[in-house]
Amino acid sequence: MKYAKWPAAVLCMALAAGCVSKLAEGRVRSALVDSGLSDANAACMAERMTDRLSILQLRKLQALQGPKRSLAEWTRMVRRVDDAELIGVTTSAAALCAMGLAPEKRR
Repeated sequence: MKYAKWPAAVLCMALAAGCVSKLAEGRVRSALVDSGLSDANAACMAERMTDRLSILQLRKLQALQGPKRSLAEWTRMVRRVDDAELIGVTTSAAALCAMGLAPEKRR
C-alpha cells in the first residue's frame, strides 16, 4: 500500500521539474535579450542553452548585458568568457538558430 503513492509523487516531481525548466528558459531568454540579441534569436537559443548549461554558466551569460548586437558580435563576446563548454553550447545554438536548423526555430 505504501508504494501506491509513488507514481503520483514521481508525476509531481516531473511536473515541478518542467516548471523550473520553463522558468529558467524564460530567464535565459530575457538575459540574452538584455545582452543585445533579438527576441527571435534569444527565444530560439534559450531552450537549447537551458538544457545544456549549468546555473553558473547561465549566470556568466547574464553578466554580458549591453547594447543590441548581431549574433556574430555576440558570439565573439561570449568567446572571451573562459569556459569551453559555455562557448561550445552558445556558438552551436547560435549557428543552428541562425541557419534555421534548430527545431526551436521551426516552431
